[in-house]
Amino acid sequence: MQRREFLVAGGALAASLSLPARAAYPDRPVRLYIPFPPGGESDIGARLQQGVFKKITGQDMVVESKPGAGGALAWSQLNSMPGDGYSVMGTNLPHLVLQPLEGNVQYKTDDIVNVHFYQYTPDAIIVRNESPFKTYQDLVKGAKEQQDRITFAGSGTNSANHLAHTRLNKLMGAKTTYVPFKGTGDLVASLLGGHVSAAMSYNTLALAQKGKVRVLAVASEKRLALFPDVPTFKELGGDWVDGAYRGCGVPKSTPEDIRKRVSDVFSSINKDPDFRQKMAEGGFELIDVTYDKIPAFLAERKQAYIEAAKLMGLAK
Repeated sequence: MQRREFLVAGGALAASLSLPARAAYPDRPVRLYIPFPPGGESDIGARLQQGVFKKITGQDMVVESKPGAGGALAWSQLNSMPGDGYSVMGTNLPHLVLQPLEGNVQYKTDDIVNVHFYQYTPDAIIVRNESPFKTYQDLVKGAKEQQDRITFAGSGTNSANHLAHTRLNKLMGAKTTYVPFKGTGDLVASLLGGHVSAAMSYNTLALAQKGKVRVLAVASEKRLALFPDVPTFKELGGDWVDGAYRGCGVPKSTPEDIRKRVSDVFSSINKDPDFRQKMAEGGFELIDVTYDKIPAFLAERKQAYIEAAKLMGLAK
């Protein structure tokens, strides 16, 4: 199953932005918990969703950060929340697969009821403008010569950034050091201050810090329109097309009809033209994995992550 099956077609705006008639939901504000600190991709996306949520449902969506343990703190608490559709939580891949494999978190992958995945960002190597590494080839040369002295900032442990860093070491044939931060927003100062050699992050970080950083490589199928001069890892000889997927989940006690309703709301948000434009300008790739497509999507992603987890020593 390929990723393109889940992509929202660029011209698929004919569908009505209004939701199908059902029982009154939501009839009061919905709280969306983001399991990372403010300023990262999950938070940025949620803030952009807020206004569209209000336009579609007539209700507010309150965004609240609940950081800790790379998202694991919030996910371990999700099923203790009311299953009424008014407590929704941001979910992330590969975090939800990799973290339980290590065994130090208080939840299992199957404990999380994902109801929608709505966007992703490709992995990317980012350095500050003052970095001696002007190209990916410069980085590879430096990594092989300096080994452990080359450090990469990333968001969380057993996260998309951590996994990407492991893949990068294998691709380069060198051992560099991963430095985890609580979230993308927290690592910016260290990157710009030269306290780390680079960041294993996403193109969205480069856009947010435009003029201060440059991208050396990106894990997309083709070169990104916003970074036409940046090579893909496939061009550089690596079989690497991946990144972080973001969506939302609800407590297990949430009834099926409410799960589908939540999914409908976020699917409708993704069809809003103004929202689509803002997300594209921010470097986000929109997808539309609705509740009925979740099982197949997760099965595909799990298979890919288990193979990658072997490189991290999390699976045999």
